[in-house]
Parts: sequence; C-alpha cells; structure tokens
Amino acid sequence: MRSSIIALASLLAFTGAAHAQAKFATKDEAQAIVKKAAGHMKSAGNDKAFADFSQKGGTFTDRDLYVYVLDMNGKVAAHGSNEKLIGRDLIALKDVDGKPFVGEQIARAKSGQSGWTDYKWPHPMTKEIEAKTTYCEPSGNFVICAGVYK
Repeated sequence: MRSSIIALASLLAFTGAAHAQAKFATKDEAQAIVKKAAGHMKSAGNDKAFADFSQKGGTFTDRDLYVYVLDMNGKVAAHGSNEKLIGRDLIALKDVDGKPFVGEQIARAKSGQSGWTDYKWPHPMTKEIEAKTTYCEPSGNFVICAGVYK
C-alpha cells in the first residue's frame, strides 16, 4: 500500500511538473500551427485566413504562441499578437542585438526553404525581451511564421 501511495505521489508530481512546463508553447507546436495556418490559407483564402490569424484568442493563438504572416517584401499581412504591426514594412527590423531577423526569414522563404530563425523579442505574456526561435514556411507570395521563447 505504501509503495502504491509513493508511486501515485511521484506520478502526480511528474504530471504537475509537465503541466507547469506546458504554460509556454513548444517548437513542435509552433511548426504544427504554421502548417495548420498554411492549410487554412489554401482552404479559406488569404483575406479570411489573415483575419483569423490576427484574431486575439482565436484558433491561431495559444498561450504565448501566435501566427504572423509577411509578404515577400517584409510587409505584415497578419499578426496574432499585435494588430498594430499589420500593414507595416518590417524588412529592415532588427532585434536588440542588431540581428535583421525579418530579412533572414524573407530570404529563406524566397529560396523556397522553411526553417528556424533565432532572435530576441518581447514576450507577449511577460513583456520582457527574451530569446526566441521562429519557424517560418513559405506559402505562395507569403511566409507564415510562429515562434517560441527559449
């Protein structure tokens, strides 16, 4: 009986720790939401998809995870965390260390490649500048991105 209680307590402690870690999105979740967004763009069309991606609390936001879409010139077409960025040209945007991360994302997408970009960005929950990695995938004349904080 005592060993069963200890085993149960260990299991609860483990699942509690796993649940606490689930407070923030993972790299796998970022890739999955980008792929889901790409499918949504194909089925719903760009205008509807961009509106859906930009809806706070919608199906394309989850905790600190959100989708954003850039055209191939670096102009924001949709943004799930900051609607004020929609329509802005971010091609020359650099992080706090001077890294031109949007330019890197666009260059990769123009070459037909998907991939990860590391940079620093304000966390939407903590408002602190944190290390982030973002997965981007080209889709027609756009690049769809979602990132996670390290």
